Amino acid sequence: MQTTIDPAWLTTLREHDGIARQSLLLGRQTSKRELKDAVASGALVRIRRSWLALPDADPLLVAAARAGVALSCVTRAERLGLWVHGDFTKPHVAAPPCSGGVRIEQDDADNPKATVHWFTPVVPRPPHTLEDGIENTLISIALCRPFEYALATWESAFRTGLADREVIGRLKLPRIARDLLSESTPFADSGLETIVPRRLRWLRVRIVPQAWLHGHRVDFLLGQRLVLQIDGGHHVGAQRDSDNRHDAELILRGYHVIRVGYRQVMDDWPGVQQLVMNAVAQGLHLAR
Repeated sequence: MQTTIDPAWLTTLREHDGIARQSLLLGRQTSKRELKDAVASGALVRIRRSWLALPDADPLLVAAARAGVALSCVTRAERLGLWVHGDFTKPHVAAPPCSGGVRIEQDDADNPKATVHWFTPVVPRPPHTLEDGIENTLISIALCRPFEYALATWESAFRTGLADREVIGRLKLPRIARDLLSESTPFADSGLETIVPRRLRWLRVRIVPQAWLHGHRVDFLLGQRLVLQIDGGHHVGAQRDSDNRHDAELILRGYHVIRVGYRQVMDDWPGVQQLVMNAVAQGLHLAR
């Protein structure tokens, strides 16, 4: 039985997430005529004049090519698996200042379908790039997000090894990015481990994230005896039962446990802070 060999352009596209500039596909094994025939047959889709994509290519990448931008900021961070706070209905993209080739579509209310960050990339962005590099992504986050949320994403990038503090420190950074770099560490395991200690450090009480207490980790140990637990969406069923048993054991051993939800921390911080303040005022963080 004869084996069918994929055309060279198809192999190249599969290596580039299903979308690439036409110039990348052309070569000794691929001609403009072959690509034109593939478009006519529906095997390829032409995106603007210079981009070609497979019909099942990533819709965000296709939209970026059509608009003449690169995915960046929180959109790129989410795709990299970094911690990002917020639900974003529009993709965040980047383009150089005064770029004349950007075409952002409008929705039914004449609002742009994407949030565009116009800034000069700190690391040169090749013209064929549809997704920003990590350095430019972190810069756009620094310019877009509130400081502590940006800091949590930066620390997530350092913790996962996607970004290098020394490399970024040698770049020409805007002031806000320089401030983020100086405050960031690679040790926080989640965005909450960045945000909660920063919001409570004024209490001048020792805060230990992911402290190991009697067979289980707790989210935060304040002082010697005050435990702050933060429930996410996975705290249900067997996980909830295990947490309740551990809370009971800690209480019997002389600890005091405050358990709140993730949304309380992110959306009602004053209420959470008041609980912690009251506990510290009563000395519940101290060993008796």
